[in-house]
Amino acid sequence: MSAPILLPQHVAIVMDGNGRWASRQGKPRSHGHQAGSDALRRAVEAVARRRIPFMTVYAFSSENWRRPPMEVKQLLELFMRALTKEVRELDENDVRIRFVGDRSAFNPALRDGMRRAERRTENNQRLILNVAVNYGGRADIVAAARQLAEAVRDQGLSPEAINEDRVHRCLALSDSPPPDLLIRTGGERRLSNFLLWQLAYTELYFSDVLWPDFSAEHLEDALRDFAGRDRRFGGLGQVQNA
Repeated sequence: MSAPILLPQHVAIVMDGNGRWASRQGKPRSHGHQAGSDALRRAVEAVARRRIPFMTVYAFSSENWRRPPMEVKQLLELFMRALTKEVRELDENDVRIRFVGDRSAFNPALRDGMRRAERRTENNQRLILNVAVNYGGRADIVAAARQLAEAVRDQGLSPEAINEDRVHRCLALSDSPPPDLLIRTGGERRLSNFLLWQLAYTELYFSDVLWPDFSAEHLEDALRDFAGRDRRFGGLGQVQNA
């Protein structure tokens, strides 16, 4: 029996390639987003089976509003249907869902659906699933800076008391540890304004597989690659310290 691989405690995923997948199938982009929703379900199941306690996915960025209005409308309708359909299964499998990002731009029904999903699953512990919606990494840091500035002005916080831990506590993922592993599908090699503060020492894994085709086997490939990394966090690493 082979030795168990070292697993990350937090996996973040940029789910890229839905539109290109649909184009290759000769179908509209909405078909790719539906297939991407199915891929997300498979990925959540695979991460939960691995007993990885935290997972964060980039579902809708603050830049996605620039897409054609019809595509945005279809994305949000799919999001609403997925909330209604998937939350029961998440709850039954002890998965807690949390949404991070600016919800104010969404319609009241969608915001209410997010709140209900969070309340229903708030006591679950097998996996914390963070879903980034209308999220941008720069906006996240700006919001944290604004919160700290208000604390200096209104609460007498000393500027010298502002450190990395205090900044972290003002960010969207303050209740989660920084991701150990970022997976981006679709062949692109960039962060696209995702978790810019939190990814400072995250291991990056880029896959050419389009997101709708991403399977449990592809996840295992990423986990094996992660297990072989020498994580130094600015230090000398295992080889140099041996």
